[in-house]
Amino acid sequence: MTAAPQMVDVVVTDIADIAEGIKSYRLAPLAGGPLPSFSAGAHILLEMRDGAVLRRSAYSLTGSLNGAGNYTIAVRRHAQGRGGSVFLHDRVHVGSKLAVGHPVNLFPLHRRARKHLLIAGGIGITPLLAMAAELTMEARAFELHYAVRSRDHAAFADQLAGMCGDNLHLYISAEGRRLDTATLLGDQPLGTHLYVCGPEALTEDILAGARGLGWPEESLHSERFVAPAIGGAYEVTLAKSGVTVAVGSHQSMLDALEHAGVDVPSLCRGGACGQCETRVVACDGIIQHHDHYLSEADKAATGKVMPCVSRFEGRRLVLDL
Repeated sequence: MTAAPQMVDVVVTDIADIAEGIKSYRLAPLAGGPLPSFSAGAHILLEMRDGAVLRRSAYSLTGSLNGAGNYTIAVRRHAQGRGGSVFLHDRVHVGSKLAVGHPVNLFPLHRRARKHLLIAGGIGITPLLAMAAELTMEARAFELHYAVRSRDHAAFADQLAGMCGDNLHLYISAEGRRLDTATLLGDQPLGTHLYVCGPEALTEDILAGARGLGWPEESLHSERFVAPAIGGAYEVTLAKSGVTVAVGSHQSMLDALEHAGVDVPSLCRGGACGQCETRVVACDGIIQHHDHYLSEADKAATGKVMPCVSRFEGRRLVLDL
């Protein structure tokens, strides 16, 4: 099996229930010493050994930016997912040994912004927590708008209130308070940068609203990692070796390729970064594109695929691997 590059062995030193269905995990290096530094908005690849299955998932870093010798992530249990979050919630305990990749930041703060507008929905608060901490520490102008279903689902609400003060705006739909994106987006000074992370519908609505109001594209930032879809099992053939790889119904194409020993470059594993883009040599069927990287024209042409999140249905799919 191909090992992920630059992995660091870690041990779980603390687990806390921070909201309904959400736990935080503190990870410290097994060998001691500091972990690689990171900036607000960064994520890590977490590697989990589950019997014969090697699970890999990307999670935003929520802890201190000051090199405290550990990383902290927050994970929502997703029963209908591919099993990574369920494994963490049900099987991982203090003392469990895992591995992490070096931090990667595809969602950084832009230093030339006059103001930063942060909008989170649900578990999408995770990358914005570190952003709010950094902006508070540097006394920069920002607002954090955080929408949740109920107070029980408001992860980090108390921490954010103490840290952000009046810069935090909490919207609890169960209590009748909902985010008014049109008013919010229309009442910002020139030079404001927007950062949004949350459910797909919320992210799309906010970005569409900003574009409709004339926000420049370079001021719009979102973290849009997609959980790899589940579906029917299928096979892919590798053109360079002639090997055929089976992809299970709860397995991503990327996971299956890695399990077969194929080295496919990847960073986000969520259809956002483009690192795992792979050329399609032949396709007799339908590629189910779920990424946010390829253009609609690229998807229609079926000449490329993002194996981290896409699936296939049909007779034959041959990749340039």
